[in-house]
Amino acid sequence: MNRPAADHRIDHYENFPVASVLCPPHLRAPIAAIYHFARTADDIADEGDAMAQERLDALGDFRAQLTRVAANPSVSTADLDPRWAGVFAALARTLQRHTLPVPLLHDLLDAFAQDIAKTRDGAGYATEAELRDYCRRSANPVGRLLLHLYGVTSPQALAESDAICTALQLINFWQDPNVDIPRGRYYFTQEVQDRFGVNAADLLARKQTPAATRMVADCVAQARATMQKGAPLVHRVPGRAGWELRLVVQGGLRILDRIEALGYATLQTRPTLRAWDYAVMLWRTLWMRAAKPDSNGTISP
Repeated sequence: MNRPAADHRIDHYENFPVASVLCPPHLRAPIAAIYHFARTADDIADEGDAMAQERLDALGDFRAQLTRVAANPSVSTADLDPRWAGVFAALARTLQRHTLPVPLLHDLLDAFAQDIAKTRDGAGYATEAELRDYCRRSANPVGRLLLHLYGVTSPQALAESDAICTALQLINFWQDPNVDIPRGRYYFTQEVQDRFGVNAADLLARKQTPAATRMVADCVAQARATMQKGAPLVHRVPGRAGWELRLVVQGGLRILDRIEALGYATLQTRPTLRAWDYAVMLWRTLWMRAAKPDSNGTISP
C-alpha cells in the first residue's frame, strides 16, 4: 500500500511494511519477497542508463521468470536466471506457502512496461479514467497482495485497499511534478488541463500560473477524497498491521497538508515532511476512529 521520498514509484514501494516492528513476524519474509519482486522490476524500468528497448527486453525476461515460478514454485534456484535468482527463489517460497494471486504480480509488470513506453514517447494521459487505470495496475496490487497475506478478502476491504493505494500513487504524482516533468513523466491529464485552461507549454516549463495552481488544488482534493474513502480499512485489518496501515494513511494525508501549505505550488517546490509532521501523523493515528463513513464516503482522520 503508493511514499514520501525521491521517485514516485520508489517511494511507493517504500510503503511496504518490510521488517517493521509493526509487521506480524510470520509475514515478514513473504512481505519482503513481494517487496523485492516489485523493487527489482521497478529498478529494471527506471534505474541506470539503459535504452527503452533494453529495459522492455529485460522486463520481458523478468516476466518469463515469474511465469516459470508460478507454474512450478519448487523450481531449483540453479534453474533460475542468475540476474534475479534470489528474488524469484524467495517469491517461489511465498507462492508455495501463501498461494499469492499471480495476476496481481503481472499487473505490476504491465504498469512498469507502460512507464517505460510513456517515458520513451514523452506521452501523458488523456483522461482521469486512463490515469486511474494506471494506478489500478501500478499501485492497487500492492494492497491486495498484503490483504491476501493478512487473510482479509471481503469485497469492501478490497475496494478500500484500492482507494488507499490509488490515493498514495496520486499523492506522489501531485507531490513531484517539478521532478517528474523534467524526466519526461506527465501525470496531469489532458482532461484536467483543459478543464482548468492550463497551457501545455507553461506546464512543461513548470510555470506556477493561477490556472496551474487551481489544477493542482483540484487534484489534491480528489486524492484526499480517495484516501478518505479507503481509510475505514484500518479498522478491518487485524492487529499490528492495522496500526501500520493507519500510519500509511496519515502519511499520505500529511503530504497533502504540506502541498496545501505551499499554496499548491508543487510545479516549483517539492513538499517534504519534517519532525513535527511525524508527531502530527502519530497523534492522528492514535485518534483514528472506527466510525462509519458519512454520505460522501469519508471519515474523520
